[in-house]
Parts: sequence; C-alpha cells; structure tokens
Amino acid sequence: MIPEFQSIFDLLKAFPTEQHCIDHLEQLRWNGKPVSPFDETSTVYKCANNKYKCKNTGKYFNVRTGTIFDNTKIPLQKWFLALYVFSSHKKGISSHQLAKDISVTQKSAWFLLHRLRYAFDHPDFKVALGNIVEVDETFIGGQAKNKHSNKKSKNERGGTIHEKQPVFGMKERDGIVIAQVVDDRKKETLLPIIADNIKPDAIVMTDEYTAYRDLEFSHTHLTVNHGAKQYVNHMAHTNGIENFWSHLKRGIDGIYHWVSKEHLQSYVDEFTLRMNTRNFGTQKRFDFILSSISGKKLTYNELIN
Repeated sequence: MIPEFQSIFDLLKAFPTEQHCIDHLEQLRWNGKPVSPFDETSTVYKCANNKYKCKNTGKYFNVRTGTIFDNTKIPLQKWFLALYVFSSHKKGISSHQLAKDISVTQKSAWFLLHRLRYAFDHPDFKVALGNIVEVDETFIGGQAKNKHSNKKSKNERGGTIHEKQPVFGMKERDGIVIAQVVDDRKKETLLPIIADNIKPDAIVMTDEYTAYRDLEFSHTHLTVNHGAKQYVNHMAHTNGIENFWSHLKRGIDGIYHWVSKEHLQSYVDEFTLRMNTRNFGTQKRFDFILSSISGKKLTYNELIN
C-alpha cells in the first residue's frame, strides 16, 4: 500500500524507483493476479525482468502491454509524474512545458499527453443523466479578425462562426458532464444525443434555441431566454454547463492556444474528466485514471492520421 500523496514531493516519495511504479500498476490492473492481454483464460507464467508468458499463445507481455504505456521507452516514473501534473492542473499543461518538466522532447510530450487524454475517456462516466439536466452548445475556435489576412475567407468578419467547431454538452445538476464534438446544431443532430444520454423522467433545462422546442414531447422541458437577458427563470438555468464551457475555453485559450478539429474531442474529454472528478482527492483521481488504461493502446500513426 503506497502512502497518501497530495503533492509532487509526496508522489516522488511514493514512487522512488521504476519498480515501485511497476508494482503499483500491476496491483491496479491485475490485483495481484496477472491476466494475459492475449487470452484472458490462459495460465500465466512469471518470468524475469517483470515479464510474463501467456501459456495458450506463447507470447510474452508485461504490465504495459495493451495500455497507453505500450511500446514506449519513457520510464513509468515520468509517465506517473506527467499524469499527476496533467490531471491535477485545472487548465492542463502544454507539451512544451511538460517536455521541460520531465526532460523529454516536445514531440514525445505531445504524444504522451494525447495518450493520457485517451485514458481520460473513462467508462464510469458513460451513464444516463437524470434528475435535472442542463443542456447547451458552444463554439470552439478563434475569431476571424485575429486571422492572418491570407487565411481569411472572402467577406469574413470577426464574429463569424462558420469555421468554428460546435460542441454539445449535458450536465446533471451537482453531477457529471457529458460533452461531445458535433457536426452542427440542428435538432436532427442534438435531439438523438439527448435521447441516448438523458433519462426520460429527467427535467431538461435549455435556453430558447429553437432546436430544443420538440423536447416537450419527450421530457419535462424548462427554458431561460438568454436573448432577453434572462439567465434564471425560477429553477431553470444553464449556469452549470456554461461554467464547464468557461473552464474548457480558458484552458484551450490560455494553455493550448489552438486545437485542431481532428483532436478537439480528446481535449473535451480531458476537461470533462477534470470536471467529473472535481470532488476527488489527488491520489484518488490519479489511480482512477490509471484504472482505465487497459485496452487503450494508441500508436503515433493512429494519432496523426
């Protein structure tokens, strides 16, 4: 059992060697009984240098195999330090800063952070929302007025949003957030997502956007009229999901500065997990993320393609 840690200093005391990291990961992943990633029913033989052999397939593996740590030469100590910093900082950390902090190249730090984001898509938060659920959309992307002149479209103005990426979010009051990148804000896009993720007996809060009007046929639907500067209508408001949007945008604008549309969902997952674990202690969040690394191997070619 490792001692409780609340700081980087405590983390380094808890994992002073690479073997301490391996032992902790084996305990979280296998609970003392190694399981073959090639055949879960197979007998496993312990070999030297923290390796194991799957009897049924004859293949060798270790605790990294089939996880976000697979096929990387970066020591687990650096992975653990990166995970601690990345998950505990409210706005995240840039690959340039992380590269300096753990002494790797910026390219390695960028790949490392994307692998960690891959683990942030946690199955415990794939649940239907109930009670009172706030629903809203936002746009991610810079304003046209800030573009270089050679990258502007014809007649493009500062407030245009056609090149921004819409993101749709749902937040249960005092509960978790579910957010995903969407192609558009049409009701044909948004309403099926609501049906899949919000229980029929939930009360749904939205603004006055017309795509939500048909919600009255499936849910108890309450609205606020933001266009008329109404932000609270008795119990109806969307302040919770809008608070999440502000965290997301401050992180992207202040730390990452720019995010491609291809990778935007992974950044949304990053901030979603931080919001959903806001009441966790430092160590609990650390182990919670480590517990979801199995079956999440991500190669560099998959990432850039």
